Amino acid sequence: MKILTVLGARPQFIKAAAISLALQHRPHLGLDEVIVHTGQHFDFNMSEVFFEQLSLPAPRYNLAVSGGGHGDMTGRMMHALEPIMIVEQPDWVLVYGDTNSTLAGALVAAKLDVPIAHVEAGLRSGNRKMPEEINRVLTDRVSALLFCPTAVAVENLRAEGIIDGVRLVGDVMYDVALHFQRITAGRPGWPQTRGLKSGGYILVTCHRAENTDDRGRLEQIFSALSRLSRQSCVVVPLHPRTRKAATEAGLLPLLNDCLVIEPVSYLDMLTLEQDARAIVTDSGGMQKEAFFFRVPCITIRDETEWLETVELGWNRLVAADADAICDGVSEATRPQADTLMDAPYGQGESAIQIVELLAQWRSPSTARR
Repeated sequence: MKILTVLGARPQFIKAAAISLALQHRPHLGLDEVIVHTGQHFDFNMSEVFFEQLSLPAPRYNLAVSGGGHGDMTGRMMHALEPIMIVEQPDWVLVYGDTNSTLAGALVAAKLDVPIAHVEAGLRSGNRKMPEEINRVLTDRVSALLFCPTAVAVENLRAEGIIDGVRLVGDVMYDVALHFQRITAGRPGWPQTRGLKSGGYILVTCHRAENTDDRGRLEQIFSALSRLSRQSCVVVPLHPRTRKAATEAGLLPLLNDCLVIEPVSYLDMLTLEQDARAIVTDSGGMQKEAFFFRVPCITIRDETEWLETVELGWNRLVAADADAICDGVSEATRPQADTLMDAPYGQGESAIQIVELLAQWRSPSTARR
């Protein structure tokens, strides 16, 4: 059975690493994976280094599609993906998350009557202005297998009338975090090699369009970081999109007292997250990783699809408000010990469940193939 995996963005490489590792360790299932890299994230620190560090098989195809508006990018990806799927004739198309690459892969597969498996299905923020929300909803609508990371995701799908093919498997990012936490245990990490003390800095990432494309929001966020940097070390791996937007808006000087660095590799980011006093982010993945490592998180968004992190007290939504961001960091504490036993994202065996379901499942489309 052939699986065609469509990837394009940094979080998808991380999730795919868990599935690829599970496939490599289960040759008896007879699953052959073909990886297509759309090119959505193209620079070394956002793309190639992930394949190296995560031991991901090299992509068989690299579409080199990046830049442009959402419609333009998605359309170019679809144009490039269609002939590949026609030639490869996969039994499954596997997509991850909520990016333009996700939607492009799902739409092309649906048009060609190839069954789709969606990892991280059922997530909802409730904000249809987010491009990611549209990508999630549309991908779930055309998928035959919907791998949900949480019980909330299952209920979201049920509320939309989607029941067939829905499976609660846990979160593959937890699988990967546990795997590489074991590998890096006892080794000096990025913070130690730069002289940063454990618990002695605030880690910040900001990349979502809702923040970078709105000058007012970006100024509020950067103003908060400027204020925080007077009291603590603030480490900012600056996303290319954010750097470009801040440069054009004249906001980069607000980060003069922060430790601004280039995007780092996955393993370096894990060590940065584990040793941080608090994490400020608009990344969905980092909200979860902060929870995995039990580091307080302050989320600079108006809503989140990872409600469990908020309900359990590890994550605080503050939007793009400088005062709220600073207050969130100053008041960041670790919740009561009893929440440490909660495991809303599974037990670290999500990838195993996914590959076994892919090998066993027979949707109407796969039955005809």
